Amino acid sequence: MTQRRFENKRVLVTGAAAGIGRRIAEQFHAEGADVTGLDSNIDVPAPQYRLLKADVSSPDSISAVTAQLKGEAVQLDVLVNAAGVLRLGSAEELSVDDWKACMDVNAFGTFNVLRHWIPTFKAQRHGAIVNIASNAAHVPRTGMTAYCASKAAVASLSHCVGLELAPFGVRCNVVSPGSTDTPMLAGMLEDEKARQRLISGLPEQFKLGIPLGKIATPEEIANTVLFLACDQASHITLQDIVVDGGATLAA
Repeated sequence: MTQRRFENKRVLVTGAAAGIGRRIAEQFHAEGADVTGLDSNIDVPAPQYRLLKADVSSPDSISAVTAQLKGEAVQLDVLVNAAGVLRLGSAEELSVDDWKACMDVNAFGTFNVLRHWIPTFKAQRHGAIVNIASNAAHVPRTGMTAYCASKAAVASLSHCVGLELAPFGVRCNVVSPGSTDTPMLAGMLEDEKARQRLISGLPEQFKLGIPLGKIATPEEIANTVLFLACDQASHITLQDIVVDGGATLAA
């Protein structure tokens, strides 16, 4: 039986068209929330929740969609920043455009959305924020310079925001997924052998394996996000929950 922990709650999820962000939005909707998703690409199978076109890396785009949402209702109970991009390349080979893409979407995009909604959270003196970083923020990896740096920025930003909002009764936490079965991961893996090497470990690259012996599903990441956003987690803030089957501990 589906829980209804978010009945009559208003939830905003970025990156909600696909992957982890979509599954997060779907689960909030299933638990009774009034969900609005944002994504730069909404040419996807229509979800049951509302999906609006917005680019988190654009100040003008987020200003416009925020004004629209605040015009409909001032309150926001939960904000989840899940929008993200991956660009591969070593520090010496990475293009400036690829570096900027990771920083603009992953790091600035999270800040860009937060800065519009922090006054709302402060004024209402309640609410929960969950930002999606990555276990790549905890473990350095060759060929993932921009992604690791941008996700580390998300984690540090989240801790600062959480500290600033704590006096107002607003919680801010981080979920850091490891390898998860999404289109982003599929783009990194050539075939099933590559998938198995990821699970077993790639010592020549970043010395990781997954002790639980499997890649996460988007639902497993979403489960953690919904817990951190619900009242059962009312005394949890400033935390970074790594959901990677033990991979970071095994590094």
